[in-house]
Amino acid sequence: MSLLPVYDALERVLNSVDQLDNETISIHDALGRITAGDINSNLTQPPFAASAMDGYAVKFADIDQTLEVVGESQAGLSYAGTLKTGQAVRIFTGAPMVDGADTVVIQENVDRDGNNLIINDCKAIGSNIRDAGSDFMDGECLVEAHTKIDARHIALLAAGNVAEFSVFRQPKVAILSTGDELLEVGSEIGPDKIVNSNVPLFMALVKEHGGIPINLGTAQDTEEDVKAKIALVKDVDIFVSIGGVSVGDYDIIQNVLKEAGLKVDFWKVAMQPGKPIVYGNFNGIPYFGMPGNPSSAYVCFANFMLPAMYKMQGQDQSGFPSSHARLEHDVRAGGARLNYMRAFYHENERGEKYVNSTLTQSSANLKTLARSNCLIVRDVDAPPADAGDLVKIFIIEP
Repeated sequence: MSLLPVYDALERVLNSVDQLDNETISIHDALGRITAGDINSNLTQPPFAASAMDGYAVKFADIDQTLEVVGESQAGLSYAGTLKTGQAVRIFTGAPMVDGADTVVIQENVDRDGNNLIINDCKAIGSNIRDAGSDFMDGECLVEAHTKIDARHIALLAAGNVAEFSVFRQPKVAILSTGDELLEVGSEIGPDKIVNSNVPLFMALVKEHGGIPINLGTAQDTEEDVKAKIALVKDVDIFVSIGGVSVGDYDIIQNVLKEAGLKVDFWKVAMQPGKPIVYGNFNGIPYFGMPGNPSSAYVCFANFMLPAMYKMQGQDQSGFPSSHARLEHDVRAGGARLNYMRAFYHENERGEKYVNSTLTQSSANLKTLARSNCLIVRDVDAPPADAGDLVKIFIIEP
């Protein structure tokens, strides 16, 4: 049986998932969420003309004469009067401009003796004034639709007096691991047992990329236990199981899931690592069956599950960002499967990227994955590449 090409498999996945519904949330809960529509300001900022510097508000026509300081304007407490010819008002950064003044002279450019003020330098009328609306206007779009909200956006929206807005709902992801040999982290490790690192990996990946993980635990390699665990799959947007999909043990998982409603779209993709991935529909829920080796499962997540999660949240569906880097060593020719090599890239002082993949490429090796910040993408039947050649990379850690 020929293996399904990676890009054909991704197309099938994306064609089978939809954007999630919208929900309205508080700005205080918005970090990391994806906007479902443009968000407009509810006010003009600044709402009034304000001083951009500490100094003195004056009439530009008066700068060549000695002026009388008649008061001051502070942020939150403006000068109540109107400036007359021959007068100046002490003003501070952010304070409302004084009625009748048209210029602010910075304090470093004046000499003051009591209430007498001499201006030493002022080059232009209107200097050091922030006009009303110079940041943004009432009704102006502050954040566009499909934007991932970060701290900068939150500050901007708060300044625009936007207390709540619409975002895409976070996908709920049910995570099930399988294997008699697996124990929870923190357990006392007995003979023939290993710590389950896949569930913590996927819990973290789902959280990191905007989802809500739901841990179904670890099923033993029996039909009864798998049935009991998958009965918990309810009210979620994605169901992912990890382990039990390779040749020799897939039949157990396949039979149990099929009996419970799984319709398989594809099994096995022309990629390395990650060939045995399963994708289908489990009672209306997109289902990913991931290999048990952590690096294989990670690469499958990057290629298929992450783009699906992004589409659900209204984001760019390309998953991890791609770039190009120059090899620091030779790489052998590609084979019959698209190959993802865990690697580490760095940039020189000119911003040029260089990449090294000399770490072991065993799909069971977690240290290699943890020390990588990118994946080198080697196409099917790619020719050998020499040190200095450009190769495509997926950046998994900015």
